[in-house]
Amino acid sequence: MSHPFTDKHILFGITGGIAAYKAADWIRALRQRGAEVTVVMTESATRFVTPLTFAALSGNKVECEIFDSQHPESIAHITLAKKCDLMIIAPATANTIARLAHGMADTLLSTIALATQAKVLVFPAMNSAMYLHPATQNNITQLTTLDYTVIPPDCGSMACGDHGPGRLPEWSTAEAAIATALSAQDLTNQHILITAGPTQEPLDPVRFISNRSTGKMGYALASAACQRGAMVTLISGPSNLPPPIGVEIIQVRTALEMRQAVFERYHAATVIIKTAAVSDFRPNTISDQKIKKVATTSSCLDLTANPDILYELGAQKGKDSRPLLVGFAAESENHIKEGLRKLASKNLDLMIVNDILRQDTGFAADTNQVIIIDKNGGTTSLPLLSKEETSHRILDRISQLI
Repeated sequence: MSHPFTDKHILFGITGGIAAYKAADWIRALRQRGAEVTVVMTESATRFVTPLTFAALSGNKVECEIFDSQHPESIAHITLAKKCDLMIIAPATANTIARLAHGMADTLLSTIALATQAKVLVFPAMNSAMYLHPATQNNITQLTTLDYTVIPPDCGSMACGDHGPGRLPEWSTAEAAIATALSAQDLTNQHILITAGPTQEPLDPVRFISNRSTGKMGYALASAACQRGAMVTLISGPSNLPPPIGVEIIQVRTALEMRQAVFERYHAATVIIKTAAVSDFRPNTISDQKIKKVATTSSCLDLTANPDILYELGAQKGKDSRPLLVGFAAESENHIKEGLRKLASKNLDLMIVNDILRQDTGFAADTNQVIIIDKNGGTTSLPLLSKEETSHRILDRISQLI
């Protein structure tokens, strides 16, 4: 499975609210991720942003009228309704929500919403008082009974100066909702536990032993698994990444803390994916005070080996086929040989190997190129892909095994 947006046709409905200008960024982002976008605007929406703007950003003609005088033979609302894989309405005003809730078909946008068999995502955006009014809330409830998916607005300052719910959500929230709507729900009823990021082993109140892992691969896997219907628990070492939407996140610092968090949740998981770069060693002692530099040219540091969490999971699993265990190995040479060795020694179902010496893969990079190795010795080499698309390819393989 490629990125869920790739080659999908999205019908983007824009209604007459001040947040209409934000749709420009969303449309640009959708196209950057491989989607084809056709924009449908209400007459009121054209008073906030011109159709020309959205035509330029989408690369397609903007549709506004039910009846096209230049092409009277065309039935636009049926053609567009059949063509799309997903319909988005953002911003959705109180007026448009009321029309949709009561099945009105007096605009091109509302007729398409009635005619399409695709999923429809509705993003309300309006003044807080209008959003909280019982009529609007009743209409939103009615939309959900009609199988529309309504994404709640954010809280914050309004253009009118009020403060409260009614702001169009940030793109990150929208992206997660759109990806979920476009993704195959092949991981429904699975509980996937993922570890990500580095661990830090303190030397004193200032210093620690760690590595260059950022958590990007694990966080991408967590987002992708959630989009595909899984319940996801992410156990993360220190990371600057925003928490994936819809994912339970457990923050830890040290290898021992990560081990405890994993084994506390081990029995509830159907799949465990260990992407975390766990420190191999920790200091024997931790100084309560900052260690002072002394007038010597060298110093010794006594270290103790940390437990191998993945090895312990494999041993705990024994002959049981569950949970499915997936490991990651960052290697600099002999990639397949090392991957096979680790897979066998740790009783894993899959091992994902990547080359840490390449600049465009591994730690901190937005892309990755991995080899997927199974317990029968089979290998699948993926091309250089974004970590999001790499995640979906890995989950495809996991989906075949569960």
